[in-house]
Amino acid sequence: MTDVSQYNGKFFRATSPVENVLLLEMNRGPVNAFHDAFWEELHATIDRVSLDPEVRVIVFASAFEKIFTAGLDLKATHIGKSQALDAARQAFDTHQHISRFQAAITSLEKCRQPVICAINGIAVGLAIDIASACDIRLCTDDATMGILEVKVGLAADIGTLQRFPKIVGNGSKARELALTGRKFYADEAKEIGFVSQVVSGGRKGVIDAALKLAAEIAPNSPVAVVSTKHIMNREHLAPCT
Repeated sequence: MTDVSQYNGKFFRATSPVENVLLLEMNRGPVNAFHDAFWEELHATIDRVSLDPEVRVIVFASAFEKIFTAGLDLKATHIGKSQALDAARQAFDTHQHISRFQAAITSLEKCRQPVICAINGIAVGLAIDIASACDIRLCTDDATMGILEVKVGLAADIGTLQRFPKIVGNGSKARELALTGRKFYADEAKEIGFVSQVVSGGRKGVIDAALKLAAEIAPNSPVAVVSTKHIMNREHLAPCT
């Protein structure tokens, strides 16, 4: 295994507790709120890891005990703060900025290796965008989730509205959660298929469970694993006949 310390950054902590598995933990205190530099580092890190043949599985988690991420840092982000003089150019600037943000989250989906998301504690707003872009999701039994963007006058336009309905396979439930902005919890997340496992033991418990699952995937043929993810993402795939 290559030295994974190269993936440490200002906002991420990287370790390899299991052979060929990278544990990448969000580490921006106090609540992993995302601002521009945070999501830019996410994008750059995932793109680099994607090219590392020694990393076969990524476990994506939080470094903090009670929270996965509180979502977007509305005070620090530049979204909606264009310096352009007219409304049309302000809209262009905002569109370009959001497109870069969307690409950062999509990097988790496009990453060659499977990404297992270990959700603990509070995971709202952008947390659902991130988790939806991952391949497998586990959560703690005390996890609190929510598509809360409507509560602050936003649409969840960083990927949740596109991915979440396909994951849960229930348009009515997806719209209910997105339009009400109500919170949902571990049992409901498992019931609707958003997570595949609910784990006790808090942050450590869910990370350990994710690492155990990663350890089952990592020994498999990396070519087969990469190909399987690629095909299941349906990228450039001709219709089956």
